[in-house]
Amino acid sequence: MQQPRYVIGVSQCSADIWREKQNAELRMGAYIQDDVEMRFAAAYDSDERQIQQIDSLVATGIDLLIVAPNQVATISPAIDRAYDQGIPVIVFERKTNSKKYTAFIGADNYEMGRTMGEYIARQLKGKGRILEIKGLKDSSPAIERHNGFAKALSQYPEIQLVETLQGDWTEDSGYKAVKDYQGDLSKIDFVFGQNDRMAMGARKALSSLHASPSAKYCGIDGLPGKDGGIELVRDSLLNASYIYPTHGDQLIQLAVNILEGKPYKKENLLKSALVTRDNANVLLLESEEIMRQTTYLDQLHEKADTYLQKLDTQRTITFLAIGIIILLLITMVLFYLYHIGQMKLRRERVVNTLWNLKPEEVPQMAPETLANEEKADDNEPAVVSVFITRFKEAVEARLDESELSIEDLAADMNLSRVQLYRKVKSFTGSTPVELLRTARLKRGYRLLMTTDKSVSEVAYQVGFTAPSYFTKCFKEEYGVLPGDARH
Repeated sequence: MQQPRYVIGVSQCSADIWREKQNAELRMGAYIQDDVEMRFAAAYDSDERQIQQIDSLVATGIDLLIVAPNQVATISPAIDRAYDQGIPVIVFERKTNSKKYTAFIGADNYEMGRTMGEYIARQLKGKGRILEIKGLKDSSPAIERHNGFAKALSQYPEIQLVETLQGDWTEDSGYKAVKDYQGDLSKIDFVFGQNDRMAMGARKALSSLHASPSAKYCGIDGLPGKDGGIELVRDSLLNASYIYPTHGDQLIQLAVNILEGKPYKKENLLKSALVTRDNANVLLLESEEIMRQTTYLDQLHEKADTYLQKLDTQRTITFLAIGIIILLLITMVLFYLYHIGQMKLRRERVVNTLWNLKPEEVPQMAPETLANEEKADDNEPAVVSVFITRFKEAVEARLDESELSIEDLAADMNLSRVQLYRKVKSFTGSTPVELLRTARLKRGYRLLMTTDKSVSEVAYQVGFTAPSYFTKCFKEEYGVLPGDARH
């Protein structure tokens, strides 16, 4: 049997749906590389087990080690031993207290915690009682998410962080932490679980105690699929989540770049995004399509392996060549769909962040700024928010007018057409026409979901001059035909 070109060891600190998704992406990424063998190990939150597994992977002769340390300090010696033997080390998702690593890849946990703190503070209008469920003690994500969360809340003196309870990333730990708490749980306004599972555990515990029935919940991970964070937000079990990207494809590419001596960055931050009820449906549609394509490709590869085992050497070579061609073609399609989805997601983030601001969330401007908005600094968040709110109100007031023009909207806002275009494009990255079409489609989607009106009736009600054009735009925006969206 031909020896693989590279052997990569992966030491996961635990085993959960987030890591299962990442491992699947790592295997998929290895398929499109030349002769890369993956060896996986999971420590199930045990420092001792992970140390033994790292030493064992190194002893088997790996070319590179990918590791998510269970805790900051305890796993560092084992990682250092691998690094000192000349084995490149990629630390991902969690950090160590050692500088002996080749590269780090992961999201900004501090920024996630800070963003969630700001989100909750806005939801509470700067006043309320919050309970936090922290992840595994001494793990870097738990430390950094808490620090960012606390920093955000420190700007709101009327918000009280009642307690930070200790969990271990599992739903059971969130449930137990709340059940065992001896303090007052009768007036909790918001619960922040440092991941979605702990947030759901806390929700179940408070419900069983009949405490704080009006409490709201948010977490971090934002996984797609059944019972993932995006679905929980869509179904109103969580008020918000935060996508913590797995990106096994980028991880395996970084590993191969290091092994092949290609340029790479030592510190690699992954992009992430806040998930709310405003964007959960769109994110689910995109992620489900990517997952479907990935599952199909994985099944195809497994079937190809089964067939190859039954063939002689010559036929194996022939079918392997065919399989590689098929895999490459499907992979090209998959990555094309993925990048299209990412482009739509980036645009959705910008529009949702500014376009969907509620009145109570709009930052207040100083009186002198409001009095002379034309001279205000366009980079000020308050200026941006007030302008987009005014533009949104102007659009929605005349949304059913099919002849509505950008000149009409500009006149409503006492601006020239050029001024309106420049400001909207600068603030959102989209043109006024694009935002007008998006607003019409979103209202059309709500009408389809909440009324029995026909597609034609909905199209005319939201300002489209022809149902066929509404159908075309709806398919481009949501990936389904208007009539199918109801099913």
